[in-house]
Amino acid sequence: MDLLADLLDQAKAGDQTALESFIRQTQDDVWAVCHHLGDRDTVEDLVQDTYARAIRSIDSYRREGPARNWLLTIARRTCADATRKRIVRRRHRADQPIDDEAHLDPDLTVVEELLTVLDDERREAFVLTQLAGCSYDDAAEILGCPIGTVRSRVSRARRQLLAELDARPENETGTGS
Repeated sequence: MDLLADLLDQAKAGDQTALESFIRQTQDDVWAVCHHLGDRDTVEDLVQDTYARAIRSIDSYRREGPARNWLLTIARRTCADATRKRIVRRRHRADQPIDDEAHLDPDLTVVEELLTVLDDERREAFVLTQLAGCSYDDAAEILGCPIGTVRSRVSRARRQLLAELDARPENETGTGS
């Protein structure tokens, strides 16, 4: 039984309390996805945009899968759209060179910083399964690809992250003695 789907059904029928409960119960997952897949400076905006999109399209949810997956798919697409817009804005600023590292906060935790080395597909699979707690089946549904592809992307992401950690000086990772 999918309690979140039940809340969505109630919200579709106009139950504001059910909608608020749905948001409260999913906001940590949405925030985690937006934090790791989007621009860290606009996480709150991405979360808000995700819920605005979900509310606008609530009638499109047909219970064909878990409500959480439906919402995290919207969050993933929201982050992808924001990234595309940010890239286009950078390209149109002819007076400023594009610096892919410029948006990184120097105070990022090691994990957050390491995630930036992964390509989008690996980062999405890793974030959904390892940080947002989605099962591989759910991640496959959210990403629209076979479960084997998700497993492969996560495995490659882990190897890449470990290699990146190994390549760093010991004092840079904060794990030194």
